[in-house]
Amino acid sequence: MKAVRSMVLVSSDAESIALGANEVFSAFQQKIQDYGLSDEISISFISDIGHNSAAPLVIIYPEAVIYGPVKPDDVLDIVEEHLDKGHIVERKLVPAHELSEHLAWLSSRKGTLPAENRIVLKNVGLIDPENIEDYIALDGYQALGTVLGKTPAETIGIIKDSGLRGRGGAGFPTGLKWSFVAKTHIDKKYVVCNADESEPGTFKDRLVLEGDPHAIIEAMAIAAYAVGADEGYVYIRGEYGLAIERMKVAIKQAREYGLLGKNIFSSKFSFDLHVHAGAGAYICGEETALIESIEGKRGEPRSRPPYPTTFGLWGKPTLVNNVETLANIPAIIRNGADWYRSIGTPSSPGTKVYTILGNVNVTGLIEVPMGITLREVITIYAKGMKGGTFKMAQTGGSSGSIIPANLQDTPMDFDSFKTASVSLGSGALLICNQEICVVDLAKVLLNFFRFESCGKCNPCRIGCQKSFEILSNIAEGIGTLQDLEDLQMMADQLYELSNCGLGQTAGSPLKDILTYFHAEVESHIRLKVCPADTCPMSGKTIYQVGQEVKITREQGA
Repeated sequence: MKAVRSMVLVSSDAESIALGANEVFSAFQQKIQDYGLSDEISISFISDIGHNSAAPLVIIYPEAVIYGPVKPDDVLDIVEEHLDKGHIVERKLVPAHELSEHLAWLSSRKGTLPAENRIVLKNVGLIDPENIEDYIALDGYQALGTVLGKTPAETIGIIKDSGLRGRGGAGFPTGLKWSFVAKTHIDKKYVVCNADESEPGTFKDRLVLEGDPHAIIEAMAIAAYAVGADEGYVYIRGEYGLAIERMKVAIKQAREYGLLGKNIFSSKFSFDLHVHAGAGAYICGEETALIESIEGKRGEPRSRPPYPTTFGLWGKPTLVNNVETLANIPAIIRNGADWYRSIGTPSSPGTKVYTILGNVNVTGLIEVPMGITLREVITIYAKGMKGGTFKMAQTGGSSGSIIPANLQDTPMDFDSFKTASVSLGSGALLICNQEICVVDLAKVLLNFFRFESCGKCNPCRIGCQKSFEILSNIAEGIGTLQDLEDLQMMADQLYELSNCGLGQTAGSPLKDILTYFHAEVESHIRLKVCPADTCPMSGKTIYQVGQEVKITREQGA
């Protein structure tokens, strides 16, 4: 996406359109062009603002200033004063009491304005990933040199103070995890980069590995110094052939430049790296299964405790971090903890990389401050819904949550989502319109889980299979009301009894559809109708209490 300094959003709900929003939009396009600002300012529509006596509204980022009602005659002043000269047009500001519930928070939010602020993806696409000199020219390995002049404890302190939390999905404080490994009094320790990115629809880690491999090498070296490790592994998903080759090239170059190996920067610190290619098992994204795989064993999660921080690779203390987590480290060391905390939200500082997929006009990858909302992602970056209105989003690949429309204004950070009883996950956003059926979506997810389960524990192996069968019956029109209770029981037991994160999160789709879309699921059972006209029962003959009935979507509506 082309970087711009300002974004202009014009409300396009039915009331705004009736009051001239299209004419306002056209006037902005013309005046922005007249002032020669087309390359610096983007203009888009924003939908679903609710009924508002100040419509049409115009929102301008990054200041989050809201004007309204705006008429075509007002556009010249806003473009000339605000967009060209940087002066807010006070007379056109919307009074706070006029703002709808959807927009009232915009003017007071701090540090979460929806403008791309690249940290993780800063170098991707700008440097030659197979040329170490390109990376060095953009302050590469400067952070490593900086920490070698500090103590390991001071380095961990910076990461703790920054508030960085693991970007693999769990959101565990990174500095705290480092301190656990550092405290172990064992000579041999390991650092492992989890690059097994196997969540369906997620490819953010792949982009970093292919576009900026030296950032991961530098981050792992910093982590190794901080925790006292001298050896590391980058565990990369086997299908990522280019990422594997580029990482091997980068490691070779780093060794040649003396940035890996013995006595780095003429210090007493030594560290070396190896690349390990996975064999395509989703379960190996779980850190203990990943460790088992590196050791040459079948990829199955270990029982915990002990945790990898004390008993990991070959029984030694091991630090395991995700690619996106590590990619933040060099920038934090260079710029400081306070700089990092100035981005995002107080409880979840920094940025987050999202993969946008689904029923939207623009798909792809974005990096934005933590705390942005689904509404902002859809409106600003995805350029609105395609083929219908927003119904739900599935976050974080299979292991995330199904987010209903009434949570699309919830800030996307770890604590806000936890408070809302949903999960942020790893960063994939599958945006769905009204044509997507929640039963069908949950069935697809449980089908994935039942195939990817390692089968080690009964709750996961049997629970995923049984849940899939129940959802299939509901989708076929032969489900019963008892199935709703059984699905809730399955969701609870998968979470409480499964051995690892795969089984624990496999119940999330069940919990979410029963919590937020209970009526839609029940309609499949009571009315034998799929409201989205997706499930196999749509338009087919259903036999019920000895009577043949042909039910269509229209009849069930």
